[in-house]
Amino acid sequence: MCSSDLFVQTKDKILILYQRDHQVRTILLNQKHAAKVTPSWYGESVGRYEGDTLVVDTVGIKTHKMSFVDTYGTPHTDKLHIVERYRLINDAKGKGIEFVMRVEDTGAFTMPWKAMGYYRPNRQPDLLEVVCAENNRGFGEETIGEMPEEKTPSF
Repeated sequence: MCSSDLFVQTKDKILILYQRDHQVRTILLNQKHAAKVTPSWYGESVGRYEGDTLVVDTVGIKTHKMSFVDTYGTPHTDKLHIVERYRLINDAKGKGIEFVMRVEDTGAFTMPWKAMGYYRPNRQPDLLEVVCAENNRGFGEETIGEMPEEKTPSF
């Protein structure tokens, strides 16, 4: 998660605007999952507040060779179910948002597991523009492997 991601809340939804790849995730507030969820890259996320904590329940994340549960490339099945809990914090590093996610996938894992992370305020003076076709680079020191580059644009 990048500290330059942006959270926008309206009365019926929350949008997370990811700096990387210009992705947008929608979390519907105070609704139930659809009777028949259409699989998609971010799945269907419904959220509600429990006191000061935003609880987000996600199902229907598309299974694909490029769809992963985490940054390590852990694959998943169509049984993937994620519950995230977001809350504001103010600790020794300052203000931020702590998130804890619980991952269940009976088709891939023998038991549920949890992960935790933080969003912190952006300390960079400018947001980085990342356009895959023109500017292939990673954030920080992570390495995902060789990124394919198109030699001739398809448009």
